[in-house]
Amino acid sequence: MSDMTESPLTAPMESATRPMYWSVRRELWENRSIYLAPLAVAAIFMFGFMISTISLPHRMRTISKLEPAKQCEMVAKPYDVAATMLILTASLVGFFYCLDALHGERRDRSILFWKSLPVSDRTTVLSKASIPLVILPLLTLAIVITMQIIMLMMSTTVLMSQRSGVATLWTNVNLFSSMPTLIYGLIVIAVWHAPIYAWLLLISAWAKRSAILWAVLPIFGIAMVEKMAFNSMYFIQLVAYRLFGGFAQAFVFQPKGHFPSDPEMTPWRFLCTPGLWLGLIVAAALLAATIRLRRNREPI
Repeated sequence: MSDMTESPLTAPMESATRPMYWSVRRELWENRSIYLAPLAVAAIFMFGFMISTISLPHRMRTISKLEPAKQCEMVAKPYDVAATMLILTASLVGFFYCLDALHGERRDRSILFWKSLPVSDRTTVLSKASIPLVILPLLTLAIVITMQIIMLMMSTTVLMSQRSGVATLWTNVNLFSSMPTLIYGLIVIAVWHAPIYAWLLLISAWAKRSAILWAVLPIFGIAMVEKMAFNSMYFIQLVAYRLFGGFAQAFVFQPKGHFPSDPEMTPWRFLCTPGLWLGLIVAAALLAATIRLRRNREPI
């Protein structure tokens, strides 16, 4: 039933009903943790930041006596921490979402209902892949920008009686100039981690139980065999490169204490990185395998 939309006869109906749009909406309806988890982390951070503003005037007097590079680092630190926390949260949400995206519908047998609808397996799998690759980065961007604006307004209100403190704050916090870096960083993370999310979706479609173990244990197993057989750790280095290597290609980080503190974006170097395109090819192959698996999978 799920292959009905593969027919040319149903293409106009698929276009008219916008199955991809509604499939993504379905994921947001069924998996509220996609947006509730980042919002909860943001709320906790904002509560802590609000408490920290009690000592903000004293800290700003101390910061204003430092050299410009150190001032920028100290003033911008809470805003950088807020963005980093939300990005890490989104990555964890995407990790666990992908592990359960196709496994959960087989476990609760809802796959029988979804397969009865005129929505192809390709549309279903791609809509689920769009959550960590598109929806979570956009949601993270919106939450981070909102948080940073609120933080800036709160700090300004607290420092209203201290003109030098307000001047120091606004001199070293420029949300508009840092926004391109944030957007670029979110895009880098999404495309660089695409094969990881595709691998997790494949395991989610294949495993009958304990999807997280099937996703993680083969990696450790291969690493152990390589270590015992060849006394090398190339596979673990490859995994680490896939997790963190994108940043080294996408940015040039300034030495600590160097002004300005924002890393320099190097999109051309990132686009010329072979690891990026190999990863995208692997991600496409894994998603194709996931679509084929989902087509033949039954409830657990």
